[in-house]
Amino acid sequence: MKYILVTGGVISGIGKGIIASSVGTILKSCGLHVTAIKIDPYINIDAGTFSPYEHVDLDLGNYERFLDIRLTKDNNLTTGKIYQSVINKERRGDYLGKTVQVVPHITDAIQEWVMRQARISVDDDGVEPQVCVIEVICWSRLILFYCERITTGEQKTKPTQNSVRELRGLGLSPDLIMCRCSTPLETAVKEKISMFCHVEPTQVICVHDVSSVYRVPLLLENQGVVSYFCQRLNLPVEMRPRKMLTKWKEMADRSDRLLEHVSIALVGKYTKLSDSYTSVIKALEHSALAINHKLEVKYIDSADLESTTLQDEPVKYHEAWQKLCSSHGVLVPGGFGVRGTEGKMQAISWARKQNKPFLGVCLGMQLAVCEFARNVLGWEDANSTEFNPESKHPVVIDMPEHNPGQMGGTMRLGKRRTIFKSNTSVLRKLYGDLEYVEERHRHRFEVNPELKHHFEKKGLQFVGQDEEGERMEVIELEGHGYFVGVQYHPEFTSRPIKPSPPYFGLLLAAAGKLQSYLAKGCRLSPRDTYSDRSGSSSPELCC
Repeated sequence: MKYILVTGGVISGIGKGIIASSVGTILKSCGLHVTAIKIDPYINIDAGTFSPYEHVDLDLGNYERFLDIRLTKDNNLTTGKIYQSVINKERRGDYLGKTVQVVPHITDAIQEWVMRQARISVDDDGVEPQVCVIEVICWSRLILFYCERITTGEQKTKPTQNSVRELRGLGLSPDLIMCRCSTPLETAVKEKISMFCHVEPTQVICVHDVSSVYRVPLLLENQGVVSYFCQRLNLPVEMRPRKMLTKWKEMADRSDRLLEHVSIALVGKYTKLSDSYTSVIKALEHSALAINHKLEVKYIDSADLESTTLQDEPVKYHEAWQKLCSSHGVLVPGGFGVRGTEGKMQAISWARKQNKPFLGVCLGMQLAVCEFARNVLGWEDANSTEFNPESKHPVVIDMPEHNPGQMGGTMRLGKRRTIFKSNTSVLRKLYGDLEYVEERHRHRFEVNPELKHHFEKKGLQFVGQDEEGERMEVIELEGHGYFVGVQYHPEFTSRPIKPSPPYFGLLLAAAGKLQSYLAKGCRLSPRDTYSDRSGSSSPELCC
């Protein structure tokens, strides 16, 4: 196993995750099996109970999307996890009465965790990885291994010099220095970094702003990063043209040439911080690119659609509704908490009545059921027990395994199977007419299965259910162009060259292409899809 460590020393949030993902991508394009691990300094056991306004970690998603792999919670290592494991060992007596200290017990625990997780992270073909890319937050003093350094791109070298000096003070020397900058690095600046950081000029890599993140792997490839890794790590790689990077270049070129636009209203609770919905936005982008459209996301705070906002801030209310009504499609993503739920149901009601393409994810699906119960079935107080435990029509209820007294680690998590119950389901066709799909879940509440027949009588069909037929997984509305809700999170498995079917269906419907796509057996015309140089369509986008 070969390990590549990526860290940063100037400021946070300037691209360590993208660079780590890009390094993995170009190595995977060489035929190597690659995995990734993120090491964070916070004491939390995991990020499951974080508010998106508190902390949003985008890196695991970037690793999965770039490398087209599936990672687990153990690919994210936190200080809290390490301390918990060490304390558990101490309680069991594993240390035989010794004084437990940072060195060696904590540092040994980190090393053991990383090496174990790297070995067990097999890919979809069951092959163990040959390379593990590890991103380390530099200010976690528990982490005693570093490799790369990233700096701001101001064409000034002092911050980089200071960072590398601090790194060397720990007894570590960088192999590559990734210089993050807005414009290509000047030759004089590159030579200065080389001189004062004691590396060769070829070890100073410029990562300047590019039109798309899809160009970053190409940028690193063009500067000889693969050749360096092959020599430094003795990797078994043939230096030949790589088909995978060719696809990335074609994708990046197409992204820069898009002319037609499609707009999606994202009605959510955390719209002031777009990073909160990064996986959702990426899934939309993948699907928009697949149909040759440039995506415009209109962020709408769901609370702004509510009547209380009309009374208190009428301008904000009308602006929110103007955004919604001018969009080609509506997306209500997942979330928790009662704030803004009435506004989300207002948006869902509008999309249903106006035959506007709609996709509800997790909570978005649950609220679509609530809205239908209120306005079609006539159950005026219909709600989720999460928001109104006293509702006479609890159409969304607690799952039996949910412990309301404990928030952490009590959700229905991970990959679960959904069985399609209808052969005519639009979503089933978008998935390639599969009998079942396996998607990731993250929820504590579910549609009340005892009320299922009331909805289906009025046209809201539960076309996807779990293996026991007890949990409602997919809804579709009869007679509507595209009104779909899913209990799972399909955005987690969306990839740049393999868009998520529920999101793909939303974008097709929003662009007015869904019916022709279905009529052609789930195939796009050559001008609407990825194509290789011979003009043949990529199979990833065909049912």
